Amino acid sequence: MNVVVTGAAGFLGSRVADYLLSEKSPIKVAKLVLIDSITPQTRDDKPVSTFALDLTDPAAAEKVITPETNIVFHLAAVVTGHAEEDFDYGLKVNFDVTRVLVERARHVSPKIRFIFTSSLGVYGGDMPEVLDDRTATTPQNSYGAAKAMSELLLNDYGRRGFVDTRVVRLPTVSVRAGAPNRAVTSFVSGIIREPLNGQEAISPVDENLESWITSPYAVVRNIVHGGALPNDVLGTWRVVNLPGICVSVRDMLIALRKIAGDDVANLVRFERDDFINNIVSSLPTRFDNARALKMGFEVDESIESIIRMYIKNELPRTYSR
Repeated sequence: MNVVVTGAAGFLGSRVADYLLSEKSPIKVAKLVLIDSITPQTRDDKPVSTFALDLTDPAAAEKVITPETNIVFHLAAVVTGHAEEDFDYGLKVNFDVTRVLVERARHVSPKIRFIFTSSLGVYGGDMPEVLDDRTATTPQNSYGAAKAMSELLLNDYGRRGFVDTRVVRLPTVSVRAGAPNRAVTSFVSGIIREPLNGQEAISPVDENLESWITSPYAVVRNIVHGGALPNDVLGTWRVVNLPGICVSVRDMLIALRKIAGDDVANLVRFERDDFINNIVSSLPTRFDNARALKMGFEVDESIESIIRMYIKNELPRTYSR
């Protein structure tokens, strides 16, 4: 398979690329094309091409998707906070680019698999207690609105047989390694990551606030699994909520304290930010995972297991607790 990954220099995009090239990948890659606004990392002795492209350039789509392309993983996006601060740019990247790319795929081949990473940010406001894949989208921020519009567009392209579209909605990903980003949910990683690295962290929400989360390890495997599924599995609705678990800030800090001790957990302090709190508190926290699990997607065991995976895979030191 000739596979394209956009957003391939980012946290998830780079890990999706690594997983696609691994022996565990359900997709056997003959050639991997990695694209981002900055040149993605090359992989030695692997069939990888890397390109720095501005995907908002109308000419970019022809360079991204060619007659050789079999699968596209479209991860490139502007995160929540940035999209809220700059409406026009957020809409251009999060919706217009998606439309141009899938339209290019339509004219190249209807057999192209186009996997789009959406978000639980498509939900908000008054919602049922437990959501499923067909719960109506009611976004309360510009990022979520652009993702929801993209979902409807891609579902229609799939319905009409223009392109083999698949949309996977991502829970909040934690614990992300590296530096904080401009996503309003960045603190969900920060209150674990920073203390484990000996740094103070700020929670902009109170300890009762809950989040629907997944580990980077599970979500990367799930994104690729979405590209490996047979065409007919998703049926008439090409969108699936990836599995996650519901945890509160308090749950996270209890697990952190259990694993790393009081000195580490005490590095977290609370400083409310109404902008962040208002958006994050509008997001849903409970989903029915049944449809996704039936399709073979996976779910994390617990917040404790997620933290232990982060320590094992990302930290140079090991906790003996």
